[in-house]
Amino acid sequence: MLMFSRDIGIDLGTASVLVFVKGKGVVLQEPSVVAIDKNTDRVLKVGLEAQKMLGRTPGNIIAIRPLRGGVISDYDMTQRMIKDFIRSVMGGFSLVKPRVIICVPSGITEVEERAVIDAGRQAGARSVFLIEEPIAAAIGAGIDIAQPDGNMVIDIGGGTTDIAVISLSNIVESTSIKIAGDQFDEYIIKYIRRKHNVLIGERTAEELKMKIGCVYPRPEEISMEIKGRCLMTGLPRIFTVTSSEILEALDEPATRIVEAIHAVLERTPPELVGDISTNGIVMTGGGSLIWGFDSLIQAKTGIDTRVAENAISCVALGTGAALDNLNSMQDGTLNLSRRKQVLS
Repeated sequence: MLMFSRDIGIDLGTASVLVFVKGKGVVLQEPSVVAIDKNTDRVLKVGLEAQKMLGRTPGNIIAIRPLRGGVISDYDMTQRMIKDFIRSVMGGFSLVKPRVIICVPSGITEVEERAVIDAGRQAGARSVFLIEEPIAAAIGAGIDIAQPDGNMVIDIGGGTTDIAVISLSNIVESTSIKIAGDQFDEYIIKYIRRKHNVLIGERTAEELKMKIGCVYPRPEEISMEIKGRCLMTGLPRIFTVTSSEILEALDEPATRIVEAIHAVLERTPPELVGDISTNGIVMTGGGSLIWGFDSLIQAKTGIDTRVAENAISCVALGTGAALDNLNSMQDGTLNLSRRKQVLS
């Protein structure tokens, strides 16, 4: 059935993609994974079904993550993935191509920006707009960014951590570092290998991070039994990992994020720092849900820190709210620093 165009917002994350359809809300949340047949170059699965294949595919099938560090690492696969997701939310053939807003990290380069715009257009979008993740996250967290008030937002995603001070609908100071959820998993894998002489996979590391992971001492230690491959014998091994071990494993990346927060605060005008000390720091993104992250930042900065409600969906919700401004193209809401739009 032919359908009329809908405006769509896409949180194009390294770990997952969330799609917001105007009038419906967040209608899709899938892992950023594509499985293809190498022999025929045919896309077999996208999203959750493809994620289940990671590390388990035969020689002719590969499951890949087309985004790394918050940017496109495989343009063709990203374009196919976006196209599949747009087709899913549109429900079939569309009479008019949709207008699409895509979230990008605040530190994106012009080349990376152009790749996102081109991928969106090739995937079937009539118009492609960009919105920076800290702005979308702030809107999604319920912050009134139009006020002459300083607010700090920390968005910890899968590939990047975006830290920004926002006032009058604009980013005053910001930084984007490639230390986030994926890197946390890598640090856990390296730690387990070094301490237990066992190799574990990405999915096991992520499970450890989510279930017993912490970056601030827990009041009570908890543990989890996992399986891996012993590097001495090459055989499977079952062993127990404690939360204090994960705390030790994540100490370095957590410290680097805290240092980046300090650097942004040092560059921020004193009046806005005063506002932030009053308003507090807001955390969004899946990485903010690691136990104790808000407590760690509060302890290191002396500023009240809270995790936003629906932290994982904040960027997508903010992107959806920005869809209302497509026609007016107001300053500070779309394409904040670069204000680029591509129209057919």
